[in-house]
Amino acid sequence: MNAVSQLKGEVYKRSEVEPRNSWALAKTRSALAAVVVCFAACLGAVGAGTAAGQSSGVPTITAKPQHVTVIDGRDTTEIHWDTGNGSMGFVFVTGPERKPVLFATGAKGTQKVPWIRSGKYVFELYSDQDRRTLLASVVVFASAETEAASQGMLWRSRARWLLVLVLFVIVYFAVYLSSTGTLRTTFPTEPTTSPRPLHVRRNLLLGIAAFICLDSIIFHSGLYVSILAPDSYAGRLAVITRAEKQRAPSGLKEVLVLGDSRMAEGFSTTVADELGSAAGFKFVNLTEPASTVNSWYYMLREVDPAARRYSAIVVPYGIGYEPSTADPLRISMAAPLLRYGDCFNFASAFQRWSGRFRAFTACILRGSAYQSDVTDLLERPIARIKSVQQEAERQHSRAVYEGRDYDLVGTSYDPTTGQVTFAPKLTEAQRAAVRKSLIQPSQSDMEYSLKLQRDWIPRILNRYSKSSTAIVLTPVPRGPFVDLPAFSMAYHSVLPSVITQRTTFSVPEQTFEFLEKPEYYFDAFHLNAKGRQRFTETLVSELVGRLRSADSKPHFNSGFQLAADRPLESNEAN
Repeated sequence: MNAVSQLKGEVYKRSEVEPRNSWALAKTRSALAAVVVCFAACLGAVGAGTAAGQSSGVPTITAKPQHVTVIDGRDTTEIHWDTGNGSMGFVFVTGPERKPVLFATGAKGTQKVPWIRSGKYVFELYSDQDRRTLLASVVVFASAETEAASQGMLWRSRARWLLVLVLFVIVYFAVYLSSTGTLRTTFPTEPTTSPRPLHVRRNLLLGIAAFICLDSIIFHSGLYVSILAPDSYAGRLAVITRAEKQRAPSGLKEVLVLGDSRMAEGFSTTVADELGSAAGFKFVNLTEPASTVNSWYYMLREVDPAARRYSAIVVPYGIGYEPSTADPLRISMAAPLLRYGDCFNFASAFQRWSGRFRAFTACILRGSAYQSDVTDLLERPIARIKSVQQEAERQHSRAVYEGRDYDLVGTSYDPTTGQVTFAPKLTEAQRAAVRKSLIQPSQSDMEYSLKLQRDWIPRILNRYSKSSTAIVLTPVPRGPFVDLPAFSMAYHSVLPSVITQRTTFSVPEQTFEFLEKPEYYFDAFHLNAKGRQRFTETLVSELVGRLRSADSKPHFNSGFQLAADRPLESNEAN
């Protein structure tokens, strides 16, 4: 009887434990399945966004791989091209220290290149055999692999697999030790019952929280920002904002100038200070190539948290384009300035869902925006340290920069045929730069650029709506070939009047039309040294005259509208 009762009790215990174990196992599988589904959904969103971003009808040429490692004297890459409209295309290749030669023809196609050696190869897609109209281009970089580099790559590969193995072991033991039910104390003895409950959700949430905290300590605290690669886009933006934030006040009326590469090449702080110092003005240059208006907003928040540091802020606007393929660059560039609360506003500035997802993730897990920078740091730590130590030298070079000393005189563009006639004095590298700058952007990229300006300039205005800081809009010279379809749009169509009327004043649209000539440019977008001098002189003269006149008004503040095309009126409400 006792034996039967004992047997029944044992059966009862096992029947009680087994459902609990089955329930725990099912719960674990459900949690893992949910994680896998979420991960797959994220990947699907990225893939869908990428696919959606591919527009038909746009000429393209790509290389896979674009970075080739030459092991036995030569290696292979694959070139794919498509004219986009079915017309005949001509692919030319320019090898190291060689002239361009015809590589392939056809409306579209794919061809392997098995003769790549160490050096740089430029593949260009033209619509004609005379290389007059450039449609697209791609650069293939090939580097010879030394024995040391080969060994380093081998060790990095082994290290990756070792990390994967360690991670697998940790996860295995974490799941094994956190499970309920039977647990083997020694192997392979009989198991005993463990009273510890299974906390899958709690452990998962704790793991995510720990990961976010670690990312916050390393990347959000400014610790990693101080060692960003100074020659990267993110590094340069971090350096100039940090330098401006630490700069002591000059005691003069400071005017901050924002802008992208067009303003960086076109505006000279040295010339501006020479002209404006007599009137009590000091100009501060916070322009940076590849920056966009949304990054200017975050730069202002960083260097002017109280929104009253500057007497005036110059915000450029004009015709341009923002390729959606540059989303990762723009995200990593703005990453040093982002905060947790920016995740929705910053993500809304991107067209594709893949870009929005990356932007949102970069605000929460900032390390995701620094992946390439972290890789470079791990591969070349000594070089990074030396580069960071040269920050003062780079800042000095930026301050004394005077612009490019060549022009496009003798170069012409025929809008009917798309033919570019180059001046004989231009080198092949200069011609290649001009051809690249003449590539017509897609309509969606141009519309995206306009949308960014229309969405984010009002945010800058809102930030300074209660400040005495004057917000000044200035047009940017369109280029040396205003007949280009991309540059033919009128300035007044860029920003609606409801935005321009909210500014302190706007520089008149026709102010810089005299600069839209080949003699003032070194490519289709950027002013040369001569154009830089003239642009700065004209802009400073306009700013000083308007700001001094505004200061003389007894009730002047930034809430009043000062129209660009009529005398200033201090009694006109915003």
